[in-house]
Amino acid sequence: MILEDIMYKIYKAMLIILLASITIVSAQDTTAMHKLTTANNDFGFRIFSQLTGNDPHDNIFISAPSITIALDMVYNGAAGATKNAMAKTLGIQDMQLDQLNQGNKSLNNQLKKTDPKVILNISNSLWGKSGITFKSDFLDRNKKFYDAEISTLNFEDPTSVNTINNWVNDKTNGKITKIVEELDPSMILMLVNAIYFKGKWTLEFDKKETHEAPFYLLDSTKKTVQMMTQSDRYLYLENDSLQAIRLPYGEGKMSMYIFLPKSAYGLKNFLSNLNEQNWNAMLDNFNFKKGDISLPRFKLEYSVTLNEALNKLGLSNFFADADFSEISTVPAFISGVIHKTFVEVNEEGTEAAAVTSVMVATATPDEIEPFSMIVDHPFFYAIHDDETGSILFMGAVIEPK
Repeated sequence: MILEDIMYKIYKAMLIILLASITIVSAQDTTAMHKLTTANNDFGFRIFSQLTGNDPHDNIFISAPSITIALDMVYNGAAGATKNAMAKTLGIQDMQLDQLNQGNKSLNNQLKKTDPKVILNISNSLWGKSGITFKSDFLDRNKKFYDAEISTLNFEDPTSVNTINNWVNDKTNGKITKIVEELDPSMILMLVNAIYFKGKWTLEFDKKETHEAPFYLLDSTKKTVQMMTQSDRYLYLENDSLQAIRLPYGEGKMSMYIFLPKSAYGLKNFLSNLNEQNWNAMLDNFNFKKGDISLPRFKLEYSVTLNEALNKLGLSNFFADADFSEISTVPAFISGVIHKTFVEVNEEGTEAAAVTSVMVATATPDEIEPFSMIVDHPFFYAIHDDETGSILFMGAVIEPK
């Protein structure tokens, strides 16, 4: 017991030092990183709510940073009402463009400072349609602040789809193999963000302790799952409505937080109250406590088109009457935002990936069809002087003679 208490005090001291070092780094960095993190989290909760309606009946798994990074890249080409709507929806109204971009760069650099047991790769790319001229400021900002790979493709060549999908496959370590099925002729640009994460638990689950156990579903049925189990001291929260635990990865810089409503049907109520403010309040109330955790081993893939959710969050002119005049001189709008994710949780740790693609298209003129005019009933006619605009004669023919 004495040795255990000493180890616990050492671990707690190390955690305090770690958190202090993170605070120092953040204090020395720009305030943009803090503003951006807060905005991204808030946006993540809001779009999660849109996708679930606060009452999920299916598995869902999203990466808010993947979505916001892709949208922030597009934001660099927005203007007018479209730019204002994007800023409001993303929660970045009080940030100048350079501050937003620097915040993303600083946050990206900070996130990559992982430890040997954690891999985190964040990749961005822009795929432009050959023959379209893109504004240099738009391309330069995306390359400078987002380290975006910029390529030109012949969108009419079927192999271009494979080129983009191969990039996605490579950047997600093969966990997401495809983000696009075909390139629409109206498309002029595709912006893609990919995030890959692999972290080993600080305290791995012993595979010999994994056993079959029931998991109770919303329809009052149950299924048998592989349940992982371990005991230790954890940062833990419990109140009248839920239990929550922090499971750290590697050296403890990154963690998985699990919130379990005490009622089997309590998830809806929990999600209805989930926002940035409540999230921070809950994290402040975690304390170390000894106990055990049983967690099902699981793996899932998720895919969603975000057009409707973004529309409901305020981007109504994002997909139609958009102003992306800072991207190109070609009139453009967003034709689709696709988000795909993968996650696997097992005894060793967690592997996850996310890809978000924003497809920029241009309005194509309607195909001119030949008309047919058959004057076979009464009509009006006029003789008009085009130079002066005078109507010299006018009349109606009821019955031709």
